Amino acid sequence: MNYPWHLYLMALLYILAGFNHFRKPKIYLRIMPRYLPAPKTLVYLSGIAEVILGIGICFPSTKNISIYGIIAMLIIFLLVHFYMLSSKKAGAGIPLWLLILRLPLQFVLMYWAYYYLSY
Repeated sequence: MNYPWHLYLMALLYILAGFNHFRKPKIYLRIMPRYLPAPKTLVYLSGIAEVILGIGICFPSTKNISIYGIIAMLIIFLLVHFYMLSSKKAGAGIPLWLLILRLPLQFVLMYWAYYYLSY
């Protein structure tokens, strides 16, 4: 388990983000696309996934599968980002420029995770 510090930083960010789904679920419920079923369940499941995957990248036996899981999760989260662009209400009061900036940020996060497959 001799990984670079920034891999652990990424793990910590996903773990904290995952726990935030339980601390403040209303934030995530506001941005959940209306066409998806059981939004509250999806908010909690995505939080659980972030925590598990964040922990998983810290261990050699689960690192690569967790990285692929993070990349898949970020791809799925694109649904939320595009939904937030669909109307002012869906955007939850976030400025349009910031919503647009979040789209390429998802791809940066995917690359950041993909980078660690070589470790």
